[in-house]
Amino acid sequence: MNKKGIVYAVLAYGGWGLLPVYWKLFANLSAIEVLAHRVLWSAVFVWGLLYVTGRLRDGLRIAQNPRYLAWTTIGAMLITINWLTYIYAVNSDHMVEASLGYYINPLVNVLLGIVFLRERLNAWQWGALAVAAAGVAVSVWAYGRFPWIAIALAISFGLYGLVKKKVPMEAMESLTWETTLVLPLSLLYLAVTHVQGTDGAWSLPPAHLILLLFSGLATALPLLWFGMAAKALSMVTLGFVQYLSPTITLLLGVFVYHETFTETDLLAFALIWTALVLYSVSSLRHVRRRQMGTAPQTVGMK
Repeated sequence: MNKKGIVYAVLAYGGWGLLPVYWKLFANLSAIEVLAHRVLWSAVFVWGLLYVTGRLRDGLRIAQNPRYLAWTTIGAMLITINWLTYIYAVNSDHMVEASLGYYINPLVNVLLGIVFLRERLNAWQWGALAVAAAGVAVSVWAYGRFPWIAIALAISFGLYGLVKKKVPMEAMESLTWETTLVLPLSLLYLAVTHVQGTDGAWSLPPAHLILLLFSGLATALPLLWFGMAAKALSMVTLGFVQYLSPTITLLLGVFVYHETFTETDLLAFALIWTALVLYSVSSLRHVRRRQMGTAPQTVGMK
């Protein structure tokens, strides 16, 4: 196993798992304002990075391809919804529910594969979906409402992944255009709130304001690490490491920020974890069959 690849994967998913600590610094700001700054400073950072690394021409090539630009625009809208939902979840004390969303995400990917890619499920995957559905049902019971934050995060990120299949771009180039396409709306929002005197960023303590300006770095670094990990590791290995992120977020929510976690919540998560075990077993079985040259075409295993 590639040790450097594992290190980069842990850095990437560990970084994503720890991001709530970063967003909590700006809990006094609205989620939309934090998002607008994230988009602005991410765009500045990634365009600068492309220039410094001599990849500016690669970054500009998407503007010459209408198909790529159209799909990237859809991807930009989806990742913006995902970011906004996540920032809102963190700063409104719903980190536990946010972690549930990213546990569910791989199973949502399976459903999207059926609907949009006409892929087939095997028995293990049907079992995983059935158990996951039971977990979501228990979550509805536990929260007393539909867990819209978890579902919104899972679906928006799942659809985002589906769109990415249509645009074969490096992660950094993709982030560059996703932030650039949303940048005009972010700048308009920041300008209007500043003129109205309703923005809060410039009232932050100096240290927090500086950290907010570094939100582009906080966004791009895990992506860089993920890109390095993806080149060195198999997708199955990455699939296992990805659960590090929601696990860290869950632990932070319960033990650091003292969010409510009842026995019913535990039952819901246990069902989701069981579904993920079934899904992981299916993945391993598929890899072994593919190595033997007998693997059927199944969801998420292309």
